[in-house]
Amino acid sequence: MTVNDEATGQQPAATYDSAFLKACRREAVPHTPVWFMRQAGRSLPEYRKVREGTAMLESCMRPDLVTEITLQPVRRHGVDAAIYFSDIVVPLKAIGVDLDIKPGVGPVVERPIRSRADLAQLRDLTPDDVSYVTEAIGLLTGELGGTPLIGFAGAPFTLASYLVEGGPSRNHEHTKALMYGDPQLWADLLDRLAEITSAFLKVQIEAGASAVQLFDSWVGALAPADYRRSVMPASRKVFDAVASYGVPRIHFGVGTGELLGLLGEAGADVVGVDWRVPLDEAVRRVGPGKALQGNLDPAVLFAPREAVETKTDEVLAAAAGLEGHVFNLGHGVLPTTDPDALTRLVEYVHTRTAV
Repeated sequence: MTVNDEATGQQPAATYDSAFLKACRREAVPHTPVWFMRQAGRSLPEYRKVREGTAMLESCMRPDLVTEITLQPVRRHGVDAAIYFSDIVVPLKAIGVDLDIKPGVGPVVERPIRSRADLAQLRDLTPDDVSYVTEAIGLLTGELGGTPLIGFAGAPFTLASYLVEGGPSRNHEHTKALMYGDPQLWADLLDRLAEITSAFLKVQIEAGASAVQLFDSWVGALAPADYRRSVMPASRKVFDAVASYGVPRIHFGVGTGELLGLLGEAGADVVGVDWRVPLDEAVRRVGPGKALQGNLDPAVLFAPREAVETKTDEVLAAAAGLEGHVFNLGHGVLPTTDPDALTRLVEYVHTRTAV
């Protein structure tokens, strides 16, 4: 398996004609491709077994564990793409930010960023800082063959929110206070995070990732005008930084129905849609020239099989007129989801959409 060729923008030949990458490029597909956010994780008993006794951040830095965990849902479910197992705060940890992922809480930052002096925590990321990523992706591309690997990173706004709040937040009050109260410091913070995020994605692409997804988990907390003014420049900087590689760029946020057009405008090739907006309405908001990804409600998977199929049919019907569609959930797989329900869902979508 060869790595991506930056000069030509070509992906490895083994994955180029995969259903997933064809859909991202808005080309005809043999069936609608399927993958799931958080498919490599807590819903799988084999994941819980292999992670036993290993902290989250440590597991993200061990190429053997990353490889095994990333491959698990591909083996079990037959999904059309793998998602690199990591966490959005890994690049921050790699540059020395004092943080940890606490079970049941999430990322917790020891020294939140509240002043210009606090920006000193954020130095540039180099490939040597995340050599384990390069090693893991090398192992993965060798195992995956024709199945594409999706690299990912947290978007500048969501990373900034964790850094400013000191951890997860319901209202993002400190984040918004900084954004409104010191717009220059806010812009400098997001610009620095855009540089770090761009560097992290470049490492993944150069190691062999066939696509990348930028997660903006918390950006749905913003009004469109605030997003356009205070966030979109940094997100656009990230997408522009990896444009020359020629890999599809996916953008996803939660609760972003009012922002869907702007998420596409920021530079994504594929816009992820959560379950709140039907795909036929989402395409109207996003406009032409973009593929869409989504968007079954993750909670539907707890319903009986017939109900899951009915709701899946609704998603597929809404996607019927799209230029390109990647089937996914409208957010990540919930931890207590029955893995067999995911396997059945992949098979159902493949069967229903086969040409």
